Amino acid sequence: MRFVPLAEIRELLDPRELIDVVREALLAHGRGEGQAPPPLLLDVPESHGEVQVKAAYREGGPRFVVKVAGGFYGRGRPQDGVSTSTGLVLLFDARSGDPVACLADDGLLTDNRTAAVAALTAHELGRDDRVLGLLGTGVLARLMAVYHAAVLPLSTVWIWGRTPGRVEGLARDLGKLVPDADVRVASSPAALARECRLVVTVTHGRAPVLVAGDLLAGTHVSAVGADAPGKQELDPEILRHASLLLVDSLAQCLACGEAQHGGSGGAHVRELGSFVLEPEPYDRAGITVADFSGLPLLDLFTAEHVFRKWSARAGAPPPGSPSEESTA
Repeated sequence: MRFVPLAEIRELLDPRELIDVVREALLAHGRGEGQAPPPLLLDVPESHGEVQVKAAYREGGPRFVVKVAGGFYGRGRPQDGVSTSTGLVLLFDARSGDPVACLADDGLLTDNRTAAVAALTAHELGRDDRVLGLLGTGVLARLMAVYHAAVLPLSTVWIWGRTPGRVEGLARDLGKLVPDADVRVASSPAALARECRLVVTVTHGRAPVLVAGDLLAGTHVSAVGADAPGKQELDPEILRHASLLLVDSLAQCLACGEAQHGGSGGAHVRELGSFVLEPEPYDRAGITVADFSGLPLLDLFTAEHVFRKWSARAGAPPPGSPSEESTA
């Protein structure tokens, strides 16, 4: 089994490449090629932590993945370069079950594939927003700006957070990460929503930060923070009255996404993979919502992409690849 360290993983991540990778994963999911059991969820309340274990396999694929990803919210401060995310990703040979690689990503792959799928969703909806709103101040908020800037002509990024020091750190970092965009601080989530028609929520709270009356006509909201039972970022009325509700996995979102709070009734619901595979017209004057609970197939495609790049740079074929077998 090969070991891929965090520093090398970081060097191999390219936003435009990863957006293409997650699109391929969504297409595979839309075709019904993915297999994934329900996530295993573990709370560690003494450390303000939570851990998820996810696994996925693509039918006919060479590998399957098992990922351990956690968020320990007292662990670090993004403005100091310390993420609250933890974890690692394991790749296994699908023929033999043998471990192939351990990617010691410390949650980095999860954060990047999440930002990639949110940016891809804006692109697939045909949006051309120049203004992005971010609710939340962690590492993922930074990545959301970077990945959306890869697909949209962003000129302004509005931000909001509960802690002034974290907001200041985010504003400072975004000035470097998206230098072509003006970074502005909103006084409240509602004030931010009045300035934007593209909003991404990246908090880990258990009560809504946005209510239906906050949103302008034609707004799209990508909600990322609700990925476990009890978590919530949006007023269920936002989902109920959405002209289109996209979910990465309907079953998973009903269990641990925004849809768990009963907001899917009345909305036109499509799984994102199905929508990417077969787009359809939607009311652009209405509110659209993407509910992301974390699709395990994205973890498989992301890990395999990074491992292929790492193996090519190292000058060695991935274990079990045809080129390696032919020289064995």
